[in-house]
Parts: sequence; C-alpha cells; structure tokens
Amino acid sequence: MRPQLLPLGLSALVGLSVAVSCTPAPSNDDGFTSFTTLPPGDGDGDSTETGDGDGDPGDGDGDSSCGDMVVDPGEECDLGPQNSAMGQCTPDCKIAACGDGYLYENFEECDDGNSSNADDCVTGCKIATCGDGFVHDGVEICDDGNDDNADGCTTECVEGSCGDGILQAGEQCDDGNDVTSDECPACQLAFCGDGYVQAGVEECDDGNDLSNDACLATFCTPNVCGDGFIYEGMETCDDANLDDDDACPSSCEPAFCGDGFTWAGMEECDDGNDVEDDICTSECISNGIFWMGSFNQGVDGQMACASWNTFRTDLQAFNNFTRVAIWGSNDPMGVECNGAAANTICQALASGQAMTNIACDGRTWNVGTCGSGIELNAQGNGVCQCTNPGYIARPCIGGGNPNWGGVNTATCSGPTQTIEVVCQ
Repeated sequence: MRPQLLPLGLSALVGLSVAVSCTPAPSNDDGFTSFTTLPPGDGDGDSTETGDGDGDPGDGDGDSSCGDMVVDPGEECDLGPQNSAMGQCTPDCKIAACGDGYLYENFEECDDGNSSNADDCVTGCKIATCGDGFVHDGVEICDDGNDDNADGCTTECVEGSCGDGILQAGEQCDDGNDVTSDECPACQLAFCGDGYVQAGVEECDDGNDLSNDACLATFCTPNVCGDGFIYEGMETCDDANLDDDDACPSSCEPAFCGDGFTWAGMEECDDGNDVEDDICTSECISNGIFWMGSFNQGVDGQMACASWNTFRTDLQAFNNFTRVAIWGSNDPMGVECNGAAANTICQALASGQAMTNIACDGRTWNVGTCGSGIELNAQGNGVCQCTNPGYIARPCIGGGNPNWGGVNTATCSGPTQTIEVVCQ
C-alpha cells in the first residue's frame, strides 16, 4: 500500500504532519496543510471500506509521480491539483521556500530563484528598495540601510557629494550649487586666501597668505603703491601713503634727485632732470626762491599755507627777479614769465600788493587777495576765479575751503596734486 497525501479536507486523519517553511515562515495557523499517509489496507483501488485493499491493478506502491497526491521519496509535499507556483506546495512537490523561483502568494514579494542581493529581489524575497542595505546593481550607487543623509550615502542611494545640498562629513557648508564666488565655495566657508574670489567681498584671491604679490592676503585686494606692502618685482618701497615729499614718493621707488618729486628736508627742488642751469640744478638746489605744496581733492589747503607765507617772506630779501614759473604734477612743464614782468609779479607776491592783468609771454598774470591769503595765477581772469585750464596757487584761501587752485585743471579743488612756484 503506497502512502498518500489526503485532500485538504481530510487532513485531520492520523498521519505525519509536515510544516512548510518560507521566509517569513508561516505556521499551520497561517494556512499550511498537514500531509498524511493512509493506514495499511485502505488502498486506492476501491471506493468502499470493504475493498480488497491492494489497488487495481498493481502491487500497492505504484510509480512515483509529483502531482499524484502521494508524498513519494524525493518529494517534500504533494497536494495533487493543489500544487501551485504560488502555493505552499510547488509544482516540483517541494515545500515553498524563498529562493525556489516560485512566488509564494501573500508571503513573498518576489522570488527570482537566486541568493543575490544585488538584483531586483533581495534576501527575504523582498523587492529591492533604497535603504534595504543592499546595493542594487545599475540602480543604486550605495545603500547603507538607513535614512541618514549625512553619512556618505543619501536616502536616494547615491554617494554624498559637494553641491548636493546635504552637509556631509568634511564639509563646512553645502548650498547645493557649484558656484565658487559665493559664501560656500567647494563646500568650505569662504575666506580670504581660499583661492576663490567672493563676489562683492573680495577683489582678488590668489589662494596664498603672501602680501608681496599681486593680491594682498590680508584684505584680498590688489597690491598697489601706497598700501604699505612692497609688491615684489614691482615696488622697491611702500610707506603706506602717496606723499611725494618723503623718502618713498608715489612711484614707490626711493626718492632721488631728478625723480621729479621734491623730498622735504633733503631737496630744495626737483624738476625731474639733470640740467644744471634751469630752475633747479642737477643737485636739486634751487636757482631761486622755491615753494611746493601738496593738495588733496576736496580738502582745504591749510597744510601748505604756512610754507606759502614763508616763501613770500623769503622773496622780500631780493629785489631783482627775472623769472617766475608755476607748474605741478598735472603739468610738470607748467608756464612761466621772464623779464621785467617777472620781477613785478614776484615783488607783488612778496609785499601782498595787488597787481593784475600783467601780460607776459602770452599770458595774463595776477596777484591779489583771495579769501584769507594771497593768490598767484596765470589765467588772465583776475583773482578768485577758476578757468579751464587754470594755473593757480592760493593755499591760504581759508580753512574749510577746498578751492586751493590747481595746475592745468578745470576746477580749483582737484584732482589731488602738487603745485610749485619759483621766483628767480
């Protein structure tokens, strides 16, 4: 007599119970069937209890066949017509299990018949998803099994990177873009010296902490003459100002006789040449009584007023001048008057007596009071006037009054310049 698998309705008969397992493993309460064998003498040949019990025909054990409702050797189960690719007993008479290639309905999401965790169906016969801890080939770059965006693998299963808008380890900031001119270049907080020019904040940034090159490390501004930093290869000195009467004039080269800048306390004059018999000798000694003042645009000339008055006082020691000239940084050649007219002009400067409309060498010269002091001009318009171009010196016009004159300029208050006058 062959053992037989009873239909589900007869499973209460005495027999061998077989538990079906699949992940997750269900119990009999989950719908698994109990598999039994019939007792001897109750074969399958007759339909009544009084049959001969030996089948018809055959020797009682028949041939092994999956699907005959008999659990034969090599079979784990056999539900006959109830064997199913989606049930607890597969068409191969095997108890349904994750990885057998059959989708066990209600217990498995998928079953691709393998143990790979890199495809669409992973351990536990679950459909692969981002965050399951398995890297899905061709779909995910990473999968660390959590929802932490800041650990190197985001919740979209891609590796964290600068510019993704997520603050990763090693990043000081991440603003979600690859712009390097804002406050967060390369995912680091912008600072002077990082090599990125921050728009509206820095003028330059060469990525170093040097202040002797083209870009100052302290301020990320271009290295220019007068900033106090010596630009290697471009400047020899830099005393943090643009004064032309000190040891380092606005050329940022050390002062020397013949550079065109009169070094206060060291030179009487400097006309920028080495001609011996002109207004200033090659030793920077004046061939006459000389005055120079420095003026800043929009600022009164009071700083030069005292030296102007000293110049006028010094003129009183002489009574025969043959040349007067006015020039400056805006016109190094300037204009001059020679002969008797020059003596008239210089004597008027010395005494403060007004002398106007003095024609000399194609120009009309004037000396007179303007504001609080004496003015000299060669513009032909009287005193206290401004003509374009003007050649005017009036440093003592008064405190708070920026109209100190100018050489070859359209206004009397700028641009910043030096003005020089000589009487010989």
